Parts: sequence; C-alpha cells; structure tokens
Amino acid sequence: HVALGVRADGTKEVLGLWLEQNEGAKFWLRVMNELRNRGVEDILVAVVDGLKGFPEAILAVFPQTTVQTCIVHLLRQSLDFVSYKDRKAVAGALKEIYRAVDATAAEAALTAFEEGPWGQKYPAIGQSWRRAWSEVIPFYAFPSEVRRILYTTNAIESLNAKLRRAVRARGHFPNDDAALKLLFLVLNRAEKEWTMPAREWCMAKAQFAILFGERFTRALA
Repeated sequence: HVALGVRADGTKEVLGLWLEQNEGAKFWLRVMNELRNRGVEDILVAVVDGLKGFPEAILAVFPQTTVQTCIVHLLRQSLDFVSYKDRKAVAGALKEIYRAVDATAAEAALTAFEEGPWGQKYPAIGQSWRRAWSEVIPFYAFPSEVRRILYTTNAIESLNAKLRRAVRARGHFPNDDAALKLLFLVLNRAEKEWTMPAREWCMAKAQFAILFGERFTRALA
C-alpha cells in the first residue's frame, strides 16, 4: 500500500509504503498515525477509492480533512452492475451527475437517474452513489479544471502499475524485506521524474488559497 501526497507547490511525494495482508479501519488508522508521526501536519483533501474504514481513519487523525471519493472508481463500481450491452448508455447517463455545475444540481441529476429507465433497471447504482454521497460532493466546490485533479486516483494508480511491473519482472522474493527494497528503488526512481506540477495546479492554488485560507498559505511558506 502506497500513500502519495501533493505539496502546496504541486510537486508529488511518496509518503509511505506498507506491506499488509488485510485492509481495514485499524490498518488505515495506523497508516494515518504514522504519517502524523513522520511530520505530516495537515491534509487538506484526501482522495480515496472507497476502501471501507479509510475515510473514518483519516478524519480520526486529521479531522479537518475533506475526504473525496474517486469518481472513476465509483463509475467502475457502478458499471459492474450493468450488462455489457448497456454499459455505454449507462456511463453516458451518469455523466450528468459528476459533470453537474454544483452539488445541488448533481443531487437533482442523481434523483433523475434513479427515477429514469437505467436507475430503475439497475437500482444498485443509485444506492451506491447515495452511500458515498458525502464523499462525492466536495469536488463540486471547484471549477472543472481543478476537478480533474480531485476526481480520480489515477496518479497513484499509475505508480502502482510501475510497482506491479517490477514485481512481475522479479517473479520471486525470499522475504518481505527483499520485496520492500525493490519497491523502494522503484518509488525512488519515480520521484526523480516528478519535476513539474500538474498543468491545472496554478488555478488549483488560487482556489485552495480561498477555500482553505491559512491552512494552505502556511504550507506555501
């Protein structure tokens, strides 16, 4: 498990690497406490992929954090309920929700989806969005350019893909320490490639400075 952070200047940093067989609230709470002990003083926005107990663990250690669910993961989860022939149409219908101008319009779009033909045919989709709704709506406070940074965990998924390729190439490890050493080298090499912030970061900084005030500007100092 890898935690990836984005600093106030837009540069990325690997915050930690953990080997754990079972995910759960206790594990995530330990991760959050370790981050705090390693010097992470504040987390403005945490983008997570729907793991059970993760939002609660984040808020237990960093109570001011805004927890945002990964919209891409939520879409994939939604389409798991859908037959192959209907997927394109359902995905198109769901766009009305996550592309809405604000949270009020998004909830109206969700209600319309639930009452429409696809929501009636696949009621589990609406239910899954409702369960995650408090962690879906934070990104509606931002313009579309900034939403591109917040609506997906693609940055860490790309990193995880590099780790998986390295593990497959090696094939076998005599113990956990050997695996950790290889993964550490891959992460170290990846960090050296992160020399520029995302192109949307300039606009994001201006938005974060307004929304988070001193919590954000202090991190820039």
